[in-house]
Amino acid sequence: MATKKSTPKGTSEKKSSEKTVKAVTYAGGTALREKYSQEVTPALKTRFGYRNVMEVPHLVKVVVNRGVGEAISNPKALESTIEEMQLITNQKPVVTKAKKSIASFKLRAGMRIGCLVTLRGARMYAFTAKLIDIALPRIRDFKGVNPRGFDGRGNYTLGLREQLIFPEIDYDKVDKARGMNVTFVTTANTDEEARMLLESLGIPFRP
Repeated sequence: MATKKSTPKGTSEKKSSEKTVKAVTYAGGTALREKYSQEVTPALKTRFGYRNVMEVPHLVKVVVNRGVGEAISNPKALESTIEEMQLITNQKPVVTKAKKSIASFKLRAGMRIGCLVTLRGARMYAFTAKLIDIALPRIRDFKGVNPRGFDGRGNYTLGLREQLIFPEIDYDKVDKARGMNVTFVTTANTDEEARMLLESLGIPFRP
């Protein structure tokens, strides 16, 4: 007679929690996309007097990037980064390599020193929604993101100090807190238009 395999205590609760987080992430992305179409587009068209709906700025892509200088002496740091970035973005990262050698840092051209992920479409909106609804509010004493991250061409880069603000990251498996940059690439012609777009989507800027 076959015996019923017992399930470790807490396992079902953990799986349920993980599924809930994933559902919230993707539902948030869909909702954010609908918000852009139904609320943000009409508001921006009125605010800036666009004649055609195609003139209204929109997100093109979101690039999540992390440089790992310590990978020169500790290759495991890069492997850990690749795993974390894939968990956070739900997409496999591209490894970045050094373009030139720097003797003082023992860096040789071609060495793997970081990774990045370029998100578009549904994954872009899912990540942005997760950042707004879940990750940013988990930052201690959070008062909004820095409004000085615009590049003059309608793109905005946000710096995050640690990966622990994302729900997919297991605190017990993190060997070191590492930051990352998140760049929002838009079709806006000016920083003012880009900021209005991002604020309308829900990104909170400091006064």
